[in-house]
Amino acid sequence: MNYVLGIDGGGSKTVCVLMDDLRQVLGRGEAGPSNYQSIGIEATLQSIQLAVHNAVEATIITNTVNIDAICLGLAGVGRAADIEVVKGLVQELQNSKFLSITWALQPANIIIVNDALIALVGGIGQPVGIVVAAGTGSIVFGRNHQGHTKRVGGWGYILGDEGSAYKIAIAGMNAALKSDDGREISTSLVEGFKQHLDLENIEDLIEVVYRRGWGVKQIAALAPVVDLAAASGDIVAKMIIDNAVKELVKATSTVIDAVFNADSLLEVVTTGSVWRGRCKIHERFTASIVKKFPEVKVIYPRYEPAYGAGLLALQTTQN
Repeated sequence: MNYVLGIDGGGSKTVCVLMDDLRQVLGRGEAGPSNYQSIGIEATLQSIQLAVHNAVEATIITNTVNIDAICLGLAGVGRAADIEVVKGLVQELQNSKFLSITWALQPANIIIVNDALIALVGGIGQPVGIVVAAGTGSIVFGRNHQGHTKRVGGWGYILGDEGSAYKIAIAGMNAALKSDDGREISTSLVEGFKQHLDLENIEDLIEVVYRRGWGVKQIAALAPVVDLAAASGDIVAKMIIDNAVKELVKATSTVIDAVFNADSLLEVVTTGSVWRGRCKIHERFTASIVKKFPEVKVIYPRYEPAYGAGLLALQTTQN
């Protein structure tokens, strides 16, 4: 029996699954963040090591676990220099006395990829299709049967992330302040933000955003205020959501045009918090995509990204 590890490492948490060659998850573990570019290499190693430990401890395997392959899908990993850093982390894992594991890894059985690929593989269950991730940030990533890939977006909150929760929240606050100024039409977003943040005046957003030093995640968490206003019929909020849908449709269409035929039978998996809103973003996105590409099927994830990493690891043991 071959055993492999699939690891999904991001800015908020790390998930590890231990799988056998029947694609069954035998153990699952979680730990803290593992984006080494934001928390450092040592903290990243500790998170990955703990997630692996917790996955192994959760199994019913009584003997020492022998790992034949590992796939790490980590946020921000794409350049050759990043991959070399992560290879060093894998070596540290193999030397760890904290883990009840024996390792049988060869270079070909160590897979290091961006988290978009494992989200695609996990979401669909195979490495062909498109993932449209719209959470705090946004990215669209596709891979065809020939292994050709195309990425659109994912440039971060300053340079991109159109259709993301962050951009929706920023647009909503901007519209509320313009409305309060009298520069734009009246919107319920003014009262929406005041109630949500317990503010006396909408001007107090300055204190919240600037003086409290709010980061991307805290701001992105305000997107539901815009979503609720749009679902309640607010014209300004609906325009913001309309724009988000258009951006996600445009990015997805670009990926389809780049690596798929227009009439391809194709699955598009949607991941992230934006899709769970009340104003039917998922339904509107799906309708727009299917209208342009009738053979496309838009789905929610079948499995989590860590499972996708496990599937990629398994592939290396079966070639």
